[in-house]
Amino acid sequence: MPVDVMIVDDSAAIRKILQRVLLQADVPLGKVIEAGDGVEALEKLKTVKVGLILSDINMPNMDGLALLGALKAQDATRDVPVIMVTTEGSSSRVMEAVNLGASGYVRKPFTAEQIKEKLAGLI
Repeated sequence: MPVDVMIVDDSAAIRKILQRVLLQADVPLGKVIEAGDGVEALEKLKTVKVGLILSDINMPNMDGLALLGALKAQDATRDVPVIMVTTEGSSSRVMEAVNLGASGYVRKPFTAEQIKEKLAGLI
């Protein structure tokens, strides 16, 4: 069954690459909704439901950790799996994401295999 996915990253190029990688990883994609930061993501999630969110950590306006906290605090989005996709080298930031409820994380640069592995069992 196709899953609607939201990709949140301040880089349009990374959003397109992630979309292509999801297809290469044989993810049954439905709609793909893009957002440039956490503020835009939360605004779009008021009108659309998704089954998976892929989010960068480092973004302007609202970073991925603040977005994750906001998602887990709302009934409508609490149970949506969130995978953090990041260049963040600091394990403390990655652990913070996991403690906030992230379903997993992938470091940039990533491969289709890494994405597929992280999504196994989530969708």
